[in-house]
Amino acid sequence: MKRVSFAEFGGPDVLHLEDAEEPHAGPGRIRVAVRAAGVNPVDWRVREGQILGAHPVTLPAGVGLDAAGVVDEVGAGVDGVEVGDRVFGEGASTYAEFAVLSAWARMPEGLTFEEAAGYPSVVETALRILREVGVRSGQTLLVSGASGGVGSAVLQIARERGITVIGTAGAANQDYLRGLGARATTYGEGWVERVRRLGDVDAALDLAGSGVLRDLVELTGDPGKVVSIADLAAPEFGVRFSGVAGSVPDALAEAVDLIARGKLHIPVEKSYPLAEAAAAHIDSQAGHTRGRRVIVV
Repeated sequence: MKRVSFAEFGGPDVLHLEDAEEPHAGPGRIRVAVRAAGVNPVDWRVREGQILGAHPVTLPAGVGLDAAGVVDEVGAGVDGVEVGDRVFGEGASTYAEFAVLSAWARMPEGLTFEEAAGYPSVVETALRILREVGVRSGQTLLVSGASGGVGSAVLQIARERGITVIGTAGAANQDYLRGLGARATTYGEGWVERVRRLGDVDAALDLAGSGVLRDLVELTGDPGKVVSIADLAAPEFGVRFSGVAGSVPDALAEAVDLIARGKLHIPVEKSYPLAEAAAAHIDSQAGHTRGRRVIVV
């Protein structure tokens, strides 16, 4: 099969499309013929060698955690899924023609493979950090870097839970944030005062890693009310860095429910073929994403 891999840590140029042995579904796993794979910041952070504690890597290594596709192998002990089912979920080395998934759910009706591939890690992360930051109905949550995949999910899930959200993003994404129910403002000089004019902040999430942790602690008044998924310096500010996945099957089940009820929609901003995985990483690292980027197989 074809898969994207890297033999050394580094920039996007270390990614190569190679011929590889097909993986197979072991006990408790399924294999899918991949139709699309989600592009997540964790993918290029691992490629750079940034966060290996949570994602140990043996080189050469494949790339990707999320996929949507058609089941073609079912491992021992797996019930409730059959060959031919359309599923989305999390696994390993998903930028490939075949991938083994460790958590999955049937794709909701009406979703394309490209759309479905954008949900698994994003929804798991959104649910996890909302829980960790401890924000409740009636409170106000500030989301720094709110227009990407995780931000899009956080805004919609928070709104469903009765939480007011203030979101920061680039000028081009202000209407997008408002469409998801957020009070929107731009980042850059003077952004803290602009946030204060929109309301008092009870808790804050750093999704972009743009050096704002000191300001988020000031706005909330408590480093315990700030969680980052993007700034490895978080502990220096007393802020929790959340980089390890929680209960993925539960997150997928909640995603299916929210999507089915019309409460969650994450658009795909751009799709790339397998051979252009490096371009996908370059664009992901540049930020300013509205929704998701995916690899199409």
